[in-house]
Amino acid sequence: MAYKIFDLVGKYAISAESGQKVYDQIHPVLLAGNPVELDFTGVQVFASPFFNFAIGHLLKDIPADNLNQLVEFTAISSEGWNVLERVIANAKHYYSDEQFRNAVDAAIADQAATF
Repeated sequence: MAYKIFDLVGKYAISAESGQKVYDQIHPVLLAGNPVELDFTGVQVFASPFFNFAIGHLLKDIPADNLNQLVEFTAISSEGWNVLERVIANAKHYYSDEQFRNAVDAAIADQAATF
């Protein structure tokens, strides 16, 4: 199934909320073992919060090898690709290392408590 990211979030793929929209669309499809194409035609700006929610969270319950086989990224700029690769690497580390995950979660909780 193909998803036009521009139609879902517009030309700015930057916010967690926008990433969540994409995740909500593709997660059940991927869990069923069906492939998806994410078409970034028209998307001009990328940020890690978007990819953390859209793609990074998928690694919680979909192995990286499966994700690589099921998701095709098209028309993504080199800038967007660089951000995406960094998010995927961080998500792999986060979900594969419980000690690291606990440390990150504790740091985020501490930071949230100060605001």
